[in-house]
Amino acid sequence: MEYLSTDKILVIDLATSEIEETALDESLVREKIGGAGITKYLYDKFQNDDPIVIGTGLLTGTTCPASAIGMITAKSPVTGKLCHCPVIYKVGVELKFSGYDYIVVKGVSENPVYLWIHDGVADISDASGIWGKDVWESTDSLRKAVGDDLLQTMMIGKAGENRSDYAQVCYNYWSSPDRFGLGKLFGSKKLKGLAFRGMGLIEVADHENFVRRSIEILKEIKTNDFMTKKGIAEIASAMGEAGVTEWLEPIVHRHSADYFTPYATNTAVFLDEDPKRLEESKVVEPGVLISDIPALLAFKKLGLSSEDTGRVFKACAKYGIDPAAVAELSGKFSLKEIVDSFDGLSGTVTLKGKGSFSPWCPLKPIFNNFGLSGDAAEAEAWWERRQAVAMIFGIQPVFSVMCPELSEETLLELAGIGTELNFTQDILDGVITDICR
Repeated sequence: MEYLSTDKILVIDLATSEIEETALDESLVREKIGGAGITKYLYDKFQNDDPIVIGTGLLTGTTCPASAIGMITAKSPVTGKLCHCPVIYKVGVELKFSGYDYIVVKGVSENPVYLWIHDGVADISDASGIWGKDVWESTDSLRKAVGDDLLQTMMIGKAGENRSDYAQVCYNYWSSPDRFGLGKLFGSKKLKGLAFRGMGLIEVADHENFVRRSIEILKEIKTNDFMTKKGIAEIASAMGEAGVTEWLEPIVHRHSADYFTPYATNTAVFLDEDPKRLEESKVVEPGVLISDIPALLAFKKLGLSSEDTGRVFKACAKYGIDPAAVAELSGKFSLKEIVDSFDGLSGTVTLKGKGSFSPWCPLKPIFNNFGLSGDAAEAEAWWERRQAVAMIFGIQPVFSVMCPELSEETLLELAGIGTELNFTQDILDGVITDICR
């Protein structure tokens, strides 16, 4: 597979420490397109080994607007279902640039390890020095070890090591869309996490037309009214949640977007520094980056101040535990009580949707109605399909539910320009059916 690809699939056996590289076959791309279509295929292929499959979308890391994500495909140890978890921020893009489209991790390591993926090289490394450390300490240790603060990590904390049902795989310092207990799966394999760094380039079949069409799509997107807005409070307001902007505003420092995503879906808040400070802070990490809108709203409804909510998010990210599960199950109403409840958390979390995709992404259109009638069943089916499409092509999931311009037809068109392969609507329909069943 020459275009929009690194042309490599990596298979790592933690039990034997064997590492195998295979080429990404063009026929597989013709049939499954990419992203979750291929991670699902690889999961099925290695199903007896209870694999963790990590991949990128066909368009990830390109000039296609919002082509920002990778994904983890695995069987949730909590729901027992196969799930697809977005890899957001800059981590999914770095995975592709590090030299691999797909990574299959199988087997169980005898001792704690992490995977170091860089410039087309993969190493199984001893994690005894970071096992027992929180997510932030582990990320700092690996960045210091390689001398690169731009190293991107996918890491578990103590919740994952202790195999909590609510353990998250976190990205860099921050909480993730993992609602499936994938941190528990990592912990059960003695896998502390993965680190990515690379300077790879992506070949495009018809690069001039691909960039031209990408710019045209971006211009169309910029005609939307939501382009005047930023951050998670605006999204919450569009969902009908009143008072979120005023509640959060005192601690808002800035808003940030995932790779090449026209809307800033993440909000950074400062807790140990003046939020309005423009100069670089002397505090190592004065706040936390929040992307989880349902968890944010849940803590607000518990009566927490915005500052205490930010501190809970920070504690959750360090411990590697799902903040939405904490909000739902802790039964506590103060910062200290909530944080102290992490170890003893128990109960069943409400997982909206069918369990394949993360309800971290709002289950309704944002800013645009996409022509939906308002019927609940229609909206759920639309959301499931929209998430599947995002996972196939590598589109930021929250942006996908606010942007009609990134239609299936448009994404198929870009994929065809970029690969010179004929991806039809029938092929896409078949892949969606496969990953949604």
